[in-house]
Amino acid sequence: MIYKYIKRILDIISSLLAIIILSPLLGILTVIGAFEMKGNPFFTQERPGKDEKIFKLVKFRTMTNAKDENGELLSDAERLTKYGKFLRNTSLDELPELFNILKGDMSVIGPRPLLVEYLSYYNQREKHRHDVRPGLTGLAQVNGRNSLDWEHRFECDVEYVENLSFFSDVKILLKTIQKVIQRSDVAEDTNETEGNFAEIRAKQLKENGALND
Repeated sequence: MIYKYIKRILDIISSLLAIIILSPLLGILTVIGAFEMKGNPFFTQERPGKDEKIFKLVKFRTMTNAKDENGELLSDAERLTKYGKFLRNTSLDELPELFNILKGDMSVIGPRPLLVEYLSYYNQREKHRHDVRPGLTGLAQVNGRNSLDWEHRFECDVEYVENLSFFSDVKILLKTIQKVIQRSDVAEDTNETEGNFAEIRAKQLKENGALND
């Protein structure tokens, strides 16, 4: 499909323009984040991309590194700051991913990049979510985001891959802009809503194995 090649060109142009236009905001958030987080304002984490190739996703940090008396990190809820909640509610924490898009790790539209530990738990159909570059936003994000369970999220991801087109990307982008403005169904890129997928799938496999014994 020729759009796969055009899509990459559009990603380069759109991400570069966005970085240039939003550079003042990116600079301000970087400085504020450095003060709020008392250090590095960026969060980086390895994520699987196209063809399951691992890359380092970059976002603005929304949680501190606060630890308990035993040196263990506190819960996400305890480490999430008011500033961090603001970034998540406005989706501003996602802005640094524009550099991932420009580099070629990601696309503007596509399945969201999840945790590396999930790779071994996908079934054969779910694996197709990695046939394309992961996106800043995607079909699952405009159809419920974190309110969807894992099965429905992955079904949306595969549906997107199977029906990839310029018009579907435009539709998803417009819906994303609408949801960001309305601050509805905000995705926080955590496992708080449906839990950790690897743990859930492992439990399901164990239960199915027990039933089949």
